[in-house]
Amino acid sequence: MIGIMFLIMILMIFAGVPVAFSILGSGIFFLLETGMKPLTLVCQRAVTGLDSFPLLAVPLFVFVGDLMDRGGISKRMIKWAESLLGWLPGGLGIVTIVSCAIFAALTGSGPATVAAIGSIMIPSLVKNGYPIKTAAGMAAAGGALGPIIPPSIPMIIYGVTMSVSIPKMFVAGIVPGVTLMLLLIGVNAVIAVRNPEILKYKGEKFSFREFLKNTWSALGALLLPIIILGGIYSGVFTPTEAAAVGVVYALFVGIFVYREIKISDLPKALVKSMETAAMVDFIIAAANLLSWIMSVTQISNQIVGALSVFITNKYIYLLVLMLLLFIVGALMDTVAAIIIIAPVIVPLGITLGLDPLHLGMIFVINLVIGYVTPPFGYNLFTACSVTGLKFNDIVKGVWPFLLIEMAAVMIFAYVPVLITWLPGLLG
Repeated sequence: MIGIMFLIMILMIFAGVPVAFSILGSGIFFLLETGMKPLTLVCQRAVTGLDSFPLLAVPLFVFVGDLMDRGGISKRMIKWAESLLGWLPGGLGIVTIVSCAIFAALTGSGPATVAAIGSIMIPSLVKNGYPIKTAAGMAAAGGALGPIIPPSIPMIIYGVTMSVSIPKMFVAGIVPGVTLMLLLIGVNAVIAVRNPEILKYKGEKFSFREFLKNTWSALGALLLPIIILGGIYSGVFTPTEAAAVGVVYALFVGIFVYREIKISDLPKALVKSMETAAMVDFIIAAANLLSWIMSVTQISNQIVGALSVFITNKYIYLLVLMLLLFIVGALMDTVAAIIIIAPVIVPLGITLGLDPLHLGMIFVINLVIGYVTPPFGYNLFTACSVTGLKFNDIVKGVWPFLLIEMAAVMIFAYVPVLITWLPGLLG
């Protein structure tokens, strides 16, 4: 019956039924067929699933991202990055990737980053020798850095689902996020060397005075991650409290410092943020019913027992996990994938001796790369809307960046110190 339940859920998802309703529908089918509990359990588990203080950080961080997006951050970040790096060979590509990394870390949204940074940088890249497919692929790949560099909503969801420390996950995401950014810059360098037209472009010479000026202009944005992450790591406040501080800070900067957010804009920002957060919370509420069913039937233990016959050590397990998550990340929403798959497959990895923090980060990073993996990568569709290109053209442009991201995840999987070193250093 459990197998039929999962089959119904998967068929409903691929038929276009919203994920939350697919989970609820399959769970209700199981309860009706087995008669295990009355349907009042559905409402009870939904309420219990949302009764979690860390989950309050989700709508708050979404609101922070929306405020920073409306507050003129993208233009200031690009000018700051260009004054620092624009003079280098292939400098516009470097500026694009660095701007994507910083803006994505502020907003936590890959598609929003592609839209904000891509709409400004893609025309400049094309004007200075970059093929438009490559420029669009670069922006799409850079946007995927957001949920990896903290603060990160997928990390919050994973932490709540699998009882892993959210502050530790935030710290663990710093090194992989920066590493991926540097690797994307390396791919940009190779592309620049192979295209003489790109190397002909020479930005303005580095000016320390100009850099200081642009740093001052972008200081409001640059200080936000320092305040949020510094407060969390120093123990001043929890991730949820940090999100609340971020909202107050973003409002202050957007309204009084940059003066690009009007009071009349706030209702729209609140509605948009709550729509996004409600979608995430609805999935979490529905998934708690699924978690209860899996707990009562002990299906996770059965799956672990069945897989342990074939997966005899952690190295084989990691390879199977990577392949599974690459596929799932390309087909399923990240939040839904974490809630549905992690409780089933992660316990086997822990049994084989893998660090829960390392395993959690691998899980999140793999799924986030699904943002730029065809056929359903969110960032790819956003790049299509920004450039007007066909989907196939965007895919051709993103491949060099996607391949290096996939290779990096394999390295993170088999060299766990890259993930666990910084959290261990900070205690």
